[in-house]
Amino acid sequence: MNIKKLLLVMPLLFSFATYARDCATEFENKNYEKALVECTQEAEENDKVAQYNLARMYDDGEGIEQDKQKAVYWYTKAAEQGDSIAQNDLAVIYYDDEGIKQDKLKAAYWFEKAAEQNLSSAQYNLAVMYEKGEGIEQNKQKAVYWFTKAAEQGYSSAQFNLALKYYNGEGVEQDKQKAVYWYTKAAEQGYASGQDNLAIMYYKGEGVEQDKQKAVYWYTKAAEQGYAKAQYHLGIMYDNGEGIEHDEQKAVNWYTKAAEQGNINAQNNLAVMYENGEGVKQDKQKAVYWYKKAAEQGEPVAQYNLALKYDEGDGIKQNKSLAKEFFKQSCDQGYESACDKLKK
Repeated sequence: MNIKKLLLVMPLLFSFATYARDCATEFENKNYEKALVECTQEAEENDKVAQYNLARMYDDGEGIEQDKQKAVYWYTKAAEQGDSIAQNDLAVIYYDDEGIKQDKLKAAYWFEKAAEQNLSSAQYNLAVMYEKGEGIEQNKQKAVYWFTKAAEQGYSSAQFNLALKYYNGEGVEQDKQKAVYWYTKAAEQGYASGQDNLAIMYYKGEGVEQDKQKAVYWYTKAAEQGYAKAQYHLGIMYDNGEGIEHDEQKAVNWYTKAAEQGNINAQNNLAVMYENGEGVKQDKQKAVYWYKKAAEQGEPVAQYNLALKYDEGDGIKQNKSLAKEFFKQSCDQGYESACDKLKK
């Protein structure tokens, strides 16, 4: 879970003469050289919008050399006047240690100020701090409270994390139906990990009636966004013909996409496909390549399979010493077939 920074241009303020303040106008139009002059003047006159915009310019290095300390100064001025976005962005700087001394206590303080004003990003950020116990005493119940506040405003990251809380029963009574509800809310907004977890719920029939076709639907949504876990899961669905017609070529396609992102299970399964010539032309060397990728990341089945290749000299030069080493690595993780090989 990542602390979120809200990057919004403050709305234009209008004077009694009904024309826009120059700072806001120039800032919105990205005329940063003019904005710097106008915002500085208005900020010094205690205009909180100008203070926020000036802080943003120093924070991002727009129209002026980046200066986090000056950004903090002006964010603080706006925050002390109750500007919720300034409060959130000030907290982010304290949290992330961006050019100033990290101070998670101050981060929690300002996140709470903004959260109490119903700023969803701050509610999410405060929930994360309660979740981790950073700058504030860990409190799973309060994490749930603030995740809920943000989730109810449609904040997808909060919806996803709230679903996790209900699924695991952390800080709230376990309720898998509510987990499905919040995963769905996040998934419908395109949140890839929410889509993948919702697919798993449909696949297993947890909190919802089992429906493997819906599982395929949501795996596909996440996989098409490049989410490796979903690509691997979708590969399995095509491989086994679950919820969709069996298609080994599509299984290879999705295993490959996930494997190239480092998903160890996909790497092992892709190696097996090359090993057996399933959905792809048989290629023992490519099988070895993908077994190695997964084995080097500590996947015990891949370590065992790679050990077999070294032991037999199949697709790679025979090397009994390396075979024994990979059998041992696999056995040490509890893979019984590898342990049996070591006994021989």
